[in-house]
Amino acid sequence: MDPFPGRLLAGPPPRFPGGTMTDTRRRVKVYTLNEDRQWDDRGTGHVSSGYVERLKGMSLLVRAESDGSLLLESKINPNTAYQKQQDTLIVWSEAENYDLALSFQEKAGCDEIWEKICQVQGKDPSVDITQDLVDESEEERFDDMSSPGLELPSCELSRLEEIAELVASSLPSPLRREKLALALENEGYIKKLLELFHVCEDLENIEGLHHLYEIIKGIFLLNRTALFEVMFSEECIMDVIGCLEYDPALSQPRKHREFLTKTAKFKEVIPISDPELKQKIHQTYRVQYIQDMVLPTPSVFEENMLSTLHSFIFFNKVEIVGMLQEDEKFLTDLFAQLTDEATDEEKRQELVNFLKEFCAFSQTLQPQNRDAFFKTLSNMGILPALEVILGMDDTQVRSAATDIFSYLVEYNPSMVREFVMQEAQQNDDDILLINLIIEHMICDTDPELGGAVQLMGLLRTLVDPENMLATANKTEKTEFLGFFYKHCMHVLTAPLLANTTEDKPSKDDFQTAQLLALVLELLTFCVEHHTYHIKNYIINKDILRRVLVLMASKHAFLALCALRFKRKIIGLKDEFYNRYIMKSFLFEPVVKAFLNNGSRYNLMNSAIIEMFEFIRVEDIKSLTAHVIENYWKALEDVDYVQTFKGLKLRFEQQRERQDNPKLDSMRSILRNHRYRRDARTLEDEEEMWFNTDEDDMEDGEAVVSPSDKTKNDDDIMDPISKFMERKKLKESEEKEVLLKTNLSGRQSPSFKLSLSSGTKTNLTSQSSTTNLPGSPGSPGSPGSPGSPGSVPKNTSQTAAITTKGGLVGLVDYPDDDEDDDEDEDKEDTLPLSKKAKFDS
Repeated sequence: MDPFPGRLLAGPPPRFPGGTMTDTRRRVKVYTLNEDRQWDDRGTGHVSSGYVERLKGMSLLVRAESDGSLLLESKINPNTAYQKQQDTLIVWSEAENYDLALSFQEKAGCDEIWEKICQVQGKDPSVDITQDLVDESEEERFDDMSSPGLELPSCELSRLEEIAELVASSLPSPLRREKLALALENEGYIKKLLELFHVCEDLENIEGLHHLYEIIKGIFLLNRTALFEVMFSEECIMDVIGCLEYDPALSQPRKHREFLTKTAKFKEVIPISDPELKQKIHQTYRVQYIQDMVLPTPSVFEENMLSTLHSFIFFNKVEIVGMLQEDEKFLTDLFAQLTDEATDEEKRQELVNFLKEFCAFSQTLQPQNRDAFFKTLSNMGILPALEVILGMDDTQVRSAATDIFSYLVEYNPSMVREFVMQEAQQNDDDILLINLIIEHMICDTDPELGGAVQLMGLLRTLVDPENMLATANKTEKTEFLGFFYKHCMHVLTAPLLANTTEDKPSKDDFQTAQLLALVLELLTFCVEHHTYHIKNYIINKDILRRVLVLMASKHAFLALCALRFKRKIIGLKDEFYNRYIMKSFLFEPVVKAFLNNGSRYNLMNSAIIEMFEFIRVEDIKSLTAHVIENYWKALEDVDYVQTFKGLKLRFEQQRERQDNPKLDSMRSILRNHRYRRDARTLEDEEEMWFNTDEDDMEDGEAVVSPSDKTKNDDDIMDPISKFMERKKLKESEEKEVLLKTNLSGRQSPSFKLSLSSGTKTNLTSQSSTTNLPGSPGSPGSPGSPGSPGSVPKNTSQTAAITTKGGLVGLVDYPDDDEDDDEDEDKEDTLPLSKKAKFDS
């Protein structure tokens, strides 16, 4: 078992990085462990061992390789636990709370020094820990346990040094610690030591006081509850603290007793009638003070030896909470004074701070006890009391009340929701608890909005459907969300609506932007989780239009919050939302922001492109048509991504299917023939044949069975010829338009988008459905994701290739009879085996 379990928390010291010196075998780095549990490098040198007269024993010496100065001089004590780690590390704790490590460059040097240490301690060099008890047999251990306990020296001034050495030597061994603890318990030894403390103080015997410090500190490390109960009793605890004032490492003693008796004052905000409870509170405060302030920072070797001290404090807090909880008179008085308007501000602040600390203590309770605790507070009326306190002007009192409210929400949000819904039946919206919380969030005066962020997190927990209950009789989600959108949502959105009445935010300072970003974050959460409640609210109140005004903010983070809100709505692919967006032309602020951003490659640019890419990839037809019909001229010159050309391609495919329903139905028939799979698994060779066939075929060839081909040829050619005639007519019109106009969306800084009803489609080109040479509708253009490796001639005038689900389209529209004949020839020359497979 590792005797240094705490040290592992800090991790081993760094290993030696290596070097090029000739004498490397004994080359080491010296490390010490600091108060932050980090290893500090004290220098590099060469280690040796030898007898040091001053220390009267064999010692480890490290001299710096730079100037020969002494980096380390440490006596090898017979009772010190040395540990060898990772073949090149030796780690140990010095008696004066000082952890050391030697990191060797070579394993041979580490083994050599390890043998010297083991030789001094009489240990086998094969062990990794010199003070382990694994070499004791079970019989020996049993004999030791059954033998008489440890005999303590008589408690006299002259023997204090002997007692201190006995305590220090017992700590490394669990067995000796056990015997020492039993001896101290049975003989009432601690009280005798504390009597000696008074004698030493009266005589100003500093040496004796230093020994008593080491003894009392060692007793703490024995980790025994029975000893703690004696040391922390009313008659002993101040003397124990007095002993710990005389640290030998300090030139002057500390004044802990003076602080506890004169500076620290116990305030009873409500008189406590139970003397046992009062004594327990005093004891807990003092023991906590000993742990945090009096005891020196424990080394990692000692840290786990104080676990019982932590437990002592923990169970004391549990007892205090339980005793206060059972004192109904105390709690009744507490809440009565909290809500009494006659209570003065200072007194109220003390009461709220007490209640806050009371709730903090409750975090130490077990789940079932915490249930009873919060149920008691609820029955005593903590939520109405908080409502009164939150309505007060004192910011410190409100801050403490917010912390208490956070304990309640985190513990049981349903309890809070039930309270506010019952309250709504009796009070106006303005004084509802949840609206008070929203108002405090909106009115936070902190420039960094620390309180607002905390309150927004609490609101998010309250409106999160994931922690709402559903029972046979009622659904909490339906009831609470109905209440929230009716009574509270208008309060939450008030700052947003007030700031977006014009084309740009009326206030655009940093604090306002931060607040609106918080509101948008909560609204975005609602869009994701609240379905029809938030949908009705957004559409009826025209919220999205107001949110998109924030795209014009000078604060990029706020503009991105607005964009994220819209992106979340589009991500739902809900046609109600889509119709609302199209009817109100709500892509216009986004396109404006995109154009105003120019050629800058930043988060705004990427986020907007990602939104349009989502529409293209998910093939949201209504939004695709809306964007191309209204904003294509503004976006057609964006060629560093293929998103907008891909959208145009999608749009043209939709128009093509709408104009030629026969082609669309024929394409579905062909697709069913080509991609139908038997129920049985295809053999590998057949799978390879299909894959190769799909790759090698000319783009746009229709693959049909002979019977289907003869049956459908006439039906196919008639709409094709009509389509090509109409196409050529549109191309001639397009050329005329190009001669008259020179619109360029990306390059014209004076580009404007109009929202007036008469010009809603002023960006729509007359030829938005036609393909210019080199346009994204052309199979050879970069914007066509389905562009084949080779295309027939005159491809600049061929119709768009159908691409859906990553599959190359099946129909090509030839411009002349020659192309048509070529296609027919190619189909006729297909191998019979392939045709047969398609027929199947």
